[in-house]
Amino acid sequence: MKRAIVLLNMGGPNNLDEVEVFLNNMFNDKRIIGAPKPIRMIIAKLITWQRKKEAKSNYEALGGKSPLVGYTQKLIDKLGQNVDATVHMVMRYTPPFASEAVEKLKDVDEIYAIPLYPHYSTTTTLSSMEDFYKSVKKMGLKAKVITLEQYYKHPDYLNASIERIKEALGEDNPQDFELIFSAHGLPQKIIDKGDKYQRHIKYNLFHARRALLKEGINFHNTHLAYQSRLGPLEWIKPYLDDKLKSLKKKKVIIYPIAFTIDNSETEFELDVEYREIAQELGFEEYRVAKAPNDHPAFVECITNLYESMKKSA
Repeated sequence: MKRAIVLLNMGGPNNLDEVEVFLNNMFNDKRIIGAPKPIRMIIAKLITWQRKKEAKSNYEALGGKSPLVGYTQKLIDKLGQNVDATVHMVMRYTPPFASEAVEKLKDVDEIYAIPLYPHYSTTTTLSSMEDFYKSVKKMGLKAKVITLEQYYKHPDYLNASIERIKEALGEDNPQDFELIFSAHGLPQKIIDKGDKYQRHIKYNLFHARRALLKEGINFHNTHLAYQSRLGPLEWIKPYLDDKLKSLKKKKVIIYPIAFTIDNSETEFELDVEYREIAQELGFEEYRVAKAPNDHPAFVECITNLYESMKKSA
């Protein structure tokens, strides 16, 4: 029995030439922009043209590429020592695409598709799953594909989150800090159509708060906020900049609750752009915790998810 694990994520530019590819593919996704295809293509080209210069500048600050693929490869290297399957990454908007991964899976009997999004959303989980299934069908693979929708309350996932928060806190007193769980935002209209994402984020917050209490870690207060809004539409609230303005303590730790792998939205948007906002607001301490990445607890999480999926296959 030959098995393979496929880790699904949105991807990120591997070099500056791929920035335009990334933007154009993302805004051409029907799960991101629901307009008819011809109109969506025009909108995607317009947004890409408007954003590519700034986006390239941001990626230049990160060394000329997204850190996401590198962190994912480290996770894969560690998983490879734990599981009885080959492990592959599949990115939605930049290489390695699903078609490239599927080429390597021709002799596999079972494929375990695990999204690196712990919360289900049509814009992430469903989009990536649809894209992967399309490639599997096109290539005529006979392998059984086993999928997973969410795992935001898995104990190992929660443990990875708490460990990253503890790393950011260090030896300091948590009572001196506010803790913000920052999630990627979505337009309100997507949630109004029934997308589960915001509900899952709120449930995740409940479980994370309970895990912190079990560890005896009591921050001055804990909050939820949303980042990365784009365009004129109303997005889910509260927005992260508004949340920063409302805090009583001027020491804050940001935990990127929607991301399992660090990327430009954690290492640039949170760590650079929002840091500037915090400095303007007079914050004494502004810290961004790492995403789970290849933390041992997250390696254990993916390993145990795979083993559970295998039992139910």
